Amino acid sequence: MKRKIQILPSGISLVDKKWGGLYRGGTYLLMGPRKSGKTLMALQYALECAKQKEVCLFFTSIRPKDLMIMAASIDFDLQYFMNKNLIIVIRVAPPTELYDNANKDEFLVEYLNDIITVVDQHKPNKIVFDELTQFICFSDLERLNQVFRQTTEIIEEADITSLYVLGQPAAASSKAIVETLNLSVTGMITLDRTEDIDGSNKNKSEGGHITISPNVGHTEGKFTSQYFIEPYKGITIEKTPEIEVPASIMNITSSKKYTSLSDISVPDEKYVPSSFYSEDDFKLILNNQIALYKSTGQSFNVISFKLNESVINKNLLTFKQLQNAIRLSTDKKDKICVVGDKILVLLTRGEQKSTNNLISRIKSNLPINNVSEIKYILENISVFAVNPDESIENAEDVFNKISNESFETSKKIFFQ
Repeated sequence: MKRKIQILPSGISLVDKKWGGLYRGGTYLLMGPRKSGKTLMALQYALECAKQKEVCLFFTSIRPKDLMIMAASIDFDLQYFMNKNLIIVIRVAPPTELYDNANKDEFLVEYLNDIITVVDQHKPNKIVFDELTQFICFSDLERLNQVFRQTTEIIEEADITSLYVLGQPAAASSKAIVETLNLSVTGMITLDRTEDIDGSNKNKSEGGHITISPNVGHTEGKFTSQYFIEPYKGITIEKTPEIEVPASIMNITSSKKYTSLSDISVPDEKYVPSSFYSEDDFKLILNNQIALYKSTGQSFNVISFKLNESVINKNLLTFKQLQNAIRLSTDKKDKICVVGDKILVLLTRGEQKSTNNLISRIKSNLPINNVSEIKYILENISVFAVNPDESIENAEDVFNKISNESFETSKKIFFQ
């Protein structure tokens, strides 16, 4: 009796839409440059496996805590599924002794053989190896072809679906290695980042292009689509629609100084209110956003607002009223936190128009009608924007940037 080969959902949107999923027992390569979202896509694949009540063995060189934070950035509670033994994370050490070994090819063979040993021990339904690049630097490509084919065939015979993650090859020797591996796989998934003419990424949230190429089966063929990196969703080929912002709104950029609200024009729109978060919860969410930025380049903004005490003393506006105006001005995806005399807003979209839009909404939602009073109030509500960069490792770094900011001007508010 012939055994029917199943196609199961992969959690990778283009694959599921065009191919219907991946073959059970198939072997696939996932390749892309740094910060293209390879690990996020591998996590989506693992999450889909766990949702089907199947076991995924996840080999990784990433620290377990970092992997959990990255998973949380796409709303994936990795620890929950680990506790249920549906996700098994195996930390793999890089082959640091490789270049001290006289026969490095045979040294790498032992590493690949260890994959089979661990798979035999845990007997998963699917495996992820993120990433395989440093374990396949063979001098003899024929030897690599032989060992990799032998490894994949043993795993495939157990009906285990495999996803091997690779970095983007740069040198000719690296490209030859990828071509050698491609001879032994069912298909390849390639991620390419969107870049502008001078080679810099225009909008990191745009992601890039994903291509799925079959070697065996998947008679639907090869497909290419634009992909996007969405907070709490991960990599998708369908972008969430956004609100258009009038071109008249001035740019608010990350600055070392506060900018007065009175300098920003106001659109007439209605918005969905959002909720306030405790400082601990806000920091947890912020850490997730930072992890997403570190792994994919997906930017975000943290906007800090501070009300001058002179406004409160003159009974023109209370701190609670400012909180409410900000609450009414945020979208449901935005996160708000009160820290001392500051109100922080996390915008998960790091685009300029998101910041502009928020500022203009707050102006329109202030409960003041008197022109002279509102002018005075706006001059005494100060704004400080923090954008992520390489100096920011965690939420505490963002909070420190906000707390340590100071400058000299009679019309701006000082951080104490």
